Amino acid sequence: QVQLVESGGGLVQAGGSLRLSCAASGRTFKVYALGWFRQAPGKEREFVAAIRWNSGNTYYTNSVKGRFTISRDNAKNTMYLQMNSLKPEDTAVYYCAADQGSGSYYSPIDYDVWGQGTQVTVSS
Repeated sequence: QVQLVESGGGLVQAGGSLRLSCAASGRTFKVYALGWFRQAPGKEREFVAAIRWNSGNTYYTNSVKGRFTISRDNAKNTMYLQMNSLKPEDTAVYYCAADQGSGSYYSPIDYDVWGQGTQVTVSS
């Protein structure tokens, strides 16, 4: 089994930046892609970005394109989400998730393993 641990959340003013990390351990060779999702209070969990583990191909939801960058360091088994120009509407709990072969990236049901989440709060 794969285990995921997120870090890097916090409180930031609008226009600021944060970098989230997701460290993977265990049977990481089974990971096909890693993704970031977020969930605000009273809302459904939504896709933010994903990266294919071997090729590095990336995918983003429209609302974060040009502001967020997903990347990974295979040697460290770690994925990152660099978030710039943050807005109050980015406030949410951010989760990383591992896809072990669904081949799709945009829905929570495509992912098999989830981290515990990290809170991101953007003040106006």
